Amino acid sequence: MRDDPTDRLLRLLDLEERGRDEFRAATPAPGDGPPRLFGGQVAAQSLRAATLTVDTDDRPPHSMHAYFIRPGRPGIPLDLDVVRARDGKSFSTRTVTASQEGEAIFVCAASFHRPEEGEDWPGVERMDAPPPADDAPESPLSRFSTMTPFEMRPIRGYSEMGWILHPFWVRTKGPLPDDPAILACVIAFISDMGVVGSARGKAPASPTQFMGASLDHALWFHRPGRPDDWLLFDVKPLTNAGARGLARGTMHTVDGVLVASIVQEALLRPSGTIPLP
Repeated sequence: MRDDPTDRLLRLLDLEERGRDEFRAATPAPGDGPPRLFGGQVAAQSLRAATLTVDTDDRPPHSMHAYFIRPGRPGIPLDLDVVRARDGKSFSTRTVTASQEGEAIFVCAASFHRPEEGEDWPGVERMDAPPPADDAPESPLSRFSTMTPFEMRPIRGYSEMGWILHPFWVRTKGPLPDDPAILACVIAFISDMGVVGSARGKAPASPTQFMGASLDHALWFHRPGRPDDWLLFDVKPLTNAGARGLARGTMHTVDGVLVASIVQEALLRPSGTIPLP
């Protein structure tokens, strides 16, 4: 039987409960992709652990803020420890530590908000981009097995700087369950795709090859969105200094609805190798 890529994604989010607020997550096998775990996967699994301690039908996630501490290793399960920092009348806050063999590799705080009535104005407009075409080239990220659950359609392609990953259309290759927690976790997975490379900016002195890694990452969920429908993920650099670059991004639906925003700082060092996604 052929292994469905969307099922593989959902299995990564199917956590094993090992105690009160203690979970274990699977990781890809060694050799089944890059030699380090994709940061978006770790973020998605950590957010999933937090959602399992909150009634997300009553208060879905609205933000998460994270630090990448160590590179994650394939083939070693992730232990996810959740702390219930607060449950208020409108908000719940959780902190999550993701560890491998007793060493923390990722920490985050996630906040959940009961829906309230309030103003609703569109915010950042979506860039004018052609709709995703079936015959458009796939993103270079698609060659990594971690990314196979996703279809990615770059808008711009390549340049002398190397890959131009953003903006691109993205969606899962199959339908997702009608579970707001799962949908938010998949958006968290997507939110780290190609951000490090996009944080470099356009400085002509920048070498094509460099060492890059996510340092810290913030994600806000503005409105419900379905990552099994096309989302336009657009990341732009803000500044680059001291071997650190800062980038800001948005995710919009085909109809132009702003679903989520991200900000990430990345470590950027000249190198003789091309960085992993």
